[in-house]
Amino acid sequence: MENAVMSYRLDQYLTLAGEGSRSQVKQFLKKGLIQVDGITEKQAKRKVLGSERITLNGKPVCYEEHCYLMLHKPAGVVTATEDKKEKTVMDLITVQQKKDLFPVGRLDKDTEGLLLVTNDGELAHRLLSPKKHVDKCYFTRVTGQIHEEDIHRFKEGVDIGDEKKTLPADLEILSSREISEAKVTIREGRYHQVKRMFEAIGCKVIYLKRLSMGSLTLDPALEKGAFRKLTEEETAALLQPPGKEKE
Repeated sequence: MENAVMSYRLDQYLTLAGEGSRSQVKQFLKKGLIQVDGITEKQAKRKVLGSERITLNGKPVCYEEHCYLMLHKPAGVVTATEDKKEKTVMDLITVQQKKDLFPVGRLDKDTEGLLLVTNDGELAHRLLSPKKHVDKCYFTRVTGQIHEEDIHRFKEGVDIGDEKKTLPADLEILSSREISEAKVTIREGRYHQVKRMFEAIGCKVIYLKRLSMGSLTLDPALEKGAFRKLTEEETAALLQPPGKEKE
């Protein structure tokens, strides 16, 4: 039995690719602005597979079922798809296939760093599921000194006022003085978790930046507020089936 191959109506394909509504696309077709493999096509119901070279007014059109973007979130924007009062991370995304995209997880308004934006709900669920214990690494700057014993406290789980202590976390002290710096890796995503963990050891977070999430690491060349598509290698690593879950 042959494998079924997904095909699309041409107007559907162009709409999915973010080139306009069905009615707008039909106008493009009527005006002869669409070409398939170099031949002008005016039939909206023409079937395409997506492997063809499709252009709109000479510009290549490509629809990808799943889109994976790395955003360097700046402070001052909220992690949401829309907000009536605040600027959101989605306001920074300017791809055509934007309609179904959403941020994976949440960074506080004043937190910077790595944010994955996608339309892959299955991947998002896997990355955010409490059962998966996906590593999330942050750089933080705090008021107050961080001590060696705090490494052990983080490793044992910290009481932040919830029913249970946090899961074990890794703390790397970069400097310890009046203003200290550290890297912390957590494996869950409780409300204001990193800030509350440092409060529990007598420190106040004054700067927080996410560096990585699972296999995905923030590109140091990506400026604040900028985004890019994931490379094939980054995408493959994210989509790799998870290994044995941690107990």
